[in-house]
Amino acid sequence: MKKLIQSTVGKLVLIAIIGLIFCGVYLTYNTYGNFAFAWQIRGKKLLAFILVAIATGFSTVSFQTLTQNHFLTPNILGLDSLYVLIQTGLFFVFGGVTMLSQQSLGLFLTTIGLMVVASLFLAKFMLGKSQNDLFLLLMIGLILGTLFSSGSTFLQVLMDPNEYDLLQGKLFASFGNVDSQYLIWAAAIILGISAVLFSLSRTLDVLHLGREQAINLGINLPRLQILLLVLVSGLTGTATALVGPVTFLGFIIANISYQYMGTYKHRTLFVTAVLLGIVFLIGGQFLVEQVFHLNTTLSVIIEFVGGIYFVGKLIYERKRQA
Repeated sequence: MKKLIQSTVGKLVLIAIIGLIFCGVYLTYNTYGNFAFAWQIRGKKLLAFILVAIATGFSTVSFQTLTQNHFLTPNILGLDSLYVLIQTGLFFVFGGVTMLSQQSLGLFLTTIGLMVVASLFLAKFMLGKSQNDLFLLLMIGLILGTLFSSGSTFLQVLMDPNEYDLLQGKLFASFGNVDSQYLIWAAAIILGISAVLFSLSRTLDVLHLGREQAINLGINLPRLQILLLVLVSGLTGTATALVGPVTFLGFIIANISYQYMGTYKHRTLFVTAVLLGIVFLIGGQFLVEQVFHLNTTLSVIIEFVGGIYFVGKLIYERKRQA
């Protein structure tokens, strides 16, 4: 047991060291003697990396435990598509120049609120009417995601090409234009919800055993499902409203956490996923800024790597079960 703990701690320390090295390199590389100025610019991005890593790590691990499926992410509820629809609708009605020049804290919080309300509607009404059939909820979420995406596409076709170009810049995940006032509120929301999920780690450990076992051990499953969906939606909505959609990040860090740590204790998985998220985000942004010289975006790199990893894991699992 002692060796196992030491092994787990050693693995966490290794990832943490790699993350610290990446942070140091990102903050100091090519500063050209203006470290204070670089720290001011890159420090804000670094905080955004950490917040998104925390939100994505906690939300994805919790959601996969809730659904008992390591291929699903919170995006299947259609939150990313809802974010795109909200932004597209605002750009379509008010115009891109107006939207980019009048970004406000109220709009930021309203976007998060709409995402949480949408997920709460799904959880409260759909779970209640389907006798807690979580898979029906996921199917409805997928259908709504497609509906939101189709609505966004329809509005984008009608938009002026210049407005559409401004909108696309907004929809790509961006860590370079994060407003400091958003960071403060996002930090409060993400850290608060993450603390609640961390306190539920032992309950999630039991839920991982299966729905029937969890019920037999005294867990109020319907109440827990609604609570987890609301918390996960809050994290996903905040991260999406802060930097834009980053679809495959959660899938990558959650599944690597399972394989690397070899445990299903959620306290360990949460910490591992967050550290891996920081490593991937900082490493990806370093490539964007210093290797590709801003000719691509971080979301493109993450989606490319995530897509390859998803297909590879799918083929591996199919061969293993054959």
